[in-house]
Amino acid sequence: MANFTKKAIKETFITMLEERPLSDITVKDIAEKCEINRNSFYYHYKDIPSLIEEIVKEEAEQILEKYPSVSTIVECFDALIEFASHRKKAIMHIYRSVSREVFERHLMMVSEFFVSNYVNTVLTGESVNETDKKTVIGYYKCVCFGLVLNWLSTGMKDEYAHEIRRIFLLKDRAKEFAALLQEQV
Repeated sequence: MANFTKKAIKETFITMLEERPLSDITVKDIAEKCEINRNSFYYHYKDIPSLIEEIVKEEAEQILEKYPSVSTIVECFDALIEFASHRKKAIMHIYRSVSREVFERHLMMVSEFFVSNYVNTVLTGESVNETDKKTVIGYYKCVCFGLVLNWLSTGMKDEYAHEIRRIFLLKDRAKEFAALLQEQV
């Protein structure tokens, strides 16, 4: 019964968050919609921020499981966009609230996972200084994180995400073109 109640609380909260800003949702609202008393909510969660923390953490874990490996920086970016847009309205309400830090912390963790995965895949069999590798991972992690935050600040416009994907693809093509030119010299 406890798992059923906890699941109902999460689903109800997400539904409410899709409909209205976080600041307009109270524990009382959630409890009434779930048809439980407030003590039942507090049995499972300390407060609404702890509920948000659990939901965002679960979403992050699901996206990490869905993409156990990535082979391009575009795949990293696409996975991050998918993580951030799974429940667009709910994410935007969290992003525009005092609980934004919870989402950002998990976005940074997901960014690091995907970028590390990508860099390790690309550098398989290469002899690379570990400090240099960490520097590259840190750089691309922050680039991807920043781009996703900027995308969120634009209201999750598809055009922006497509532009970023195009930049990454053009950058990869430029590397291929430069390598081709080197071969001809």
